[in-house]
Amino acid sequence: MNTVAMEIKVEIIKRETIKPSTPTPHHLRCFDLCLIDQLQPESYTSLVLFYSNSADSPLPYEERISQRLKASLAETLTRFYPLAGKIKDHVSIECNDDGADYFEARVYCRLSDILERPEQKMVRRFLPKEILSRQGTGKLVVVQASIFECGGMALGVCISHRLADASTTSMFIHGWACTALGSGPEAVPPEFGAASRLPPRREFSPTPPATHLVVEKSATRRYVFDASKITALKAKAASASVQKPTRVEAVSALIWRCATTVSGSKYGSLRPSKLIQMINIRKRLVPPSPENCFGNLVWSFEAQTGDCSDIELHSLAGELRKGIEGFTENYATKFQGDEAFSVVSKAYKEIDKLYTTEVIKFFCFSSWCRFPFYEADFGWGKPTWVSMGNMESKNVIVLMDTRDGSGIEAWVCLSEEDMALFERDSELLEFASLNPSVQN
Repeated sequence: MNTVAMEIKVEIIKRETIKPSTPTPHHLRCFDLCLIDQLQPESYTSLVLFYSNSADSPLPYEERISQRLKASLAETLTRFYPLAGKIKDHVSIECNDDGADYFEARVYCRLSDILERPEQKMVRRFLPKEILSRQGTGKLVVVQASIFECGGMALGVCISHRLADASTTSMFIHGWACTALGSGPEAVPPEFGAASRLPPRREFSPTPPATHLVVEKSATRRYVFDASKITALKAKAASASVQKPTRVEAVSALIWRCATTVSGSKYGSLRPSKLIQMINIRKRLVPPSPENCFGNLVWSFEAQTGDCSDIELHSLAGELRKGIEGFTENYATKFQGDEAFSVVSKAYKEIDKLYTTEVIKFFCFSSWCRFPFYEADFGWGKPTWVSMGNMESKNVIVLMDTRDGSGIEAWVCLSEEDMALFERDSELLEFASLNPSVQN
């Protein structure tokens, strides 16, 4: 195991509040959450983007970098004005231009030291401690810019999950980078119509299911599937019903199979397991919502194994395909108005029961693939690596693109007991590399 995470020193040298460059007009001061926003926990969606210093010169440019980030963040908050406000109640945001928290830090090592064998515990060092303690800072956006001795940078971006899913997070980062480059007008502005389609309900104040996820005694590992291995995996996962599985379907099916096998080994026999797959529903709704629709436009479908014969790779890939097609067939037209509330409230009760009883083993998957995080150029090049900022919830798996866009990085969080078996699974290691160097 890499010990760099325990040795590096990250020192906060400055904390500021960045307010929108233009005040929010009075008629926009109250922003309604959408119905799905109400289900989200009061935690942060976080990413860390790592940038190399191509000039490899030690840091006379720190102040210039900081000024560019802060000025462009202020402009970006003007366009994404709800993110500069504060949570008023469980149905709305007070858009009072409270601003974002901005931290600057120095890292007493080189970026290459981090990228050699990156671990989740190390990545979390580039997020403010307040985020990790779940206290938050009171702000809906929190940023930490950490400068390495070599001139490289880690940019940690944290956005309240009450307002942002992966798509909204990607849109915000892309808009911020375009503004920093001076091409802000080219960025697609956010569309704020989610609440009109999915109006919030004051009488609906659920405890978000994610708060039930166990975070104690978990272990997180990074697995990388390169393009050639994914091609072989897709061929193995193919069947008459799913002749061309996607790379996400193939990778998800393999991880699901291996995690189910590991879980069954503790009991002496395989038990049924359930996969909960989070999906971006913007394009899947009828009529579709705009791709730039702001907020949490995500939902989930479930796929379940039965007896031992059901955990063959092609069977699991088939279950995933049936799940996504089932959403389109059964729910695509229902996410609007009163019918949406009926669907959401019923599903919430079922999911809440699953999380709280754990009668059946379940795994929650989320794919962040195809979001253009690696295109986020603030003026010093595109990221060398983009990572999940914080993953501690047991049985959660997040998939992200590799830098070349053809491979997949899987962040897998299991109980320590399950991970000890999972990380030695021979079928998994046939297709995936355990935490290889980013620099390769």
